[in-house]
Amino acid sequence: MTNRHRSALRAVAAAAAGLVVLAACGGPAPDRGGDGAVSGEISLLTPIFERADGAAVLEEQLAAFKQKYPGVTVKPDYTSYSKLNEKLTTSIASGQPYDVMLMGVGWIPPFAEKGVLADLQQDPAQLATRYYEGAVDPGVFQGKVYGLPIMMDTRIGIYRKDLFAQAGITEPPKNFAELREYGKRLTQRGPDGKLLVAGLDVLGIDPRQAFLTLLWAAGGELFNPDGSPAFNSPAGVKALQTMTDVIQTDRSEEVGWTVPNSPTGNVMAQGRAAMLVGHHNFWTAIEREAPDLIAQDKLGFFVIQDERPAIFQGGTLATVAAQSKAPAAAKALAEFLASEGPALAANQQRGNIPALKSLETSEFVQQNKAIQFAMQHFDAVHSEGGVPAWLDVRDKFKPAIESAMLGQKSPQQALDDLAAETSAALAGR
Repeated sequence: MTNRHRSALRAVAAAAAGLVVLAACGGPAPDRGGDGAVSGEISLLTPIFERADGAAVLEEQLAAFKQKYPGVTVKPDYTSYSKLNEKLTTSIASGQPYDVMLMGVGWIPPFAEKGVLADLQQDPAQLATRYYEGAVDPGVFQGKVYGLPIMMDTRIGIYRKDLFAQAGITEPPKNFAELREYGKRLTQRGPDGKLLVAGLDVLGIDPRQAFLTLLWAAGGELFNPDGSPAFNSPAGVKALQTMTDVIQTDRSEEVGWTVPNSPTGNVMAQGRAAMLVGHHNFWTAIEREAPDLIAQDKLGFFVIQDERPAIFQGGTLATVAAQSKAPAAAKALAEFLASEGPALAANQQRGNIPALKSLETSEFVQQNKAIQFAMQHFDAVHSEGGVPAWLDVRDKFKPAIESAMLGQKSPQQALDDLAAETSAALAGR
């Protein structure tokens, strides 16, 4: 962790401590008028609703919210997930946190532990009757609900059915051994050895997300019940060894062949990858770049599995600042954004998976086979995070994983070193 980051965290902790004291003294006045109407001006920080089209979607939803709560004015602040943590910590350290903050999976414990987030006074079991349980869990910390799910995103196996057929493969892989074997069979190289088609792409998403998907499939866990690192277990080593072997031994892909959010386009649409561990919204990219693949039913999906099936789950949740100056209005907005209409609009704009069970029958979901597949396998989802220090350590995974895949360290050494770094970060909080 950098000194700058440590200073920011100390400032956040100090500011959060001050917020807790204020809460104990009674906090701000209720934001209800004499007639009980919800009112006030509130701020919203959102890493979703990107670009002009996303902003238009949010403005439309906020207009509907204004009709329902005419006494409330919402001021949105748009950001990206890459800048979200900085925005949050800066606002909290200044003593002026956003009233409503949209956060990712794994983000709730770090901020709830500091006293930054309001207990939304919801019953997790009751929420799980309306939302998918796997979407509810990331919003719960120490038994209390601090975040309401708006959307989910997943990492699953995706393959080209036509390339499978050409290689004589009739069904998706059922374990890591088959995953590697299929990758080798699907790989195509020219007479000069130049890679033409990657049989198995494990580099097209964040290395941390790919590794965690395989870690869970191998039967491993990210952390032990006491919060100590568990990812350097035999299951973790098997997961990272598999990723490394795909590159170093099988040569089913080469470093640099694909990169996350590549500006050069979709590798499967281009025929440059036959199978991959990828984001479900790959489907949306295919719709834009190679709609014939969908029309001709050439895309298939599978759950990554070895000891057990596993799907990496991310997502976005709505939270409320513990010291919002208009807590009733802020809670009303959080609940509104997680309700059917706004949630559906947000998911359509971003190509993500609705957390509400009732939206499974929506036209949007029914027209997207990748989302349907993910929804049908929600019993296999796993979420990252779970410890208050998660945001301090998650960025350490990428260089550690890459050190193994580049042959600089063995998978065991890379994970042991990462575990030591993580333990030090946990102890230094």
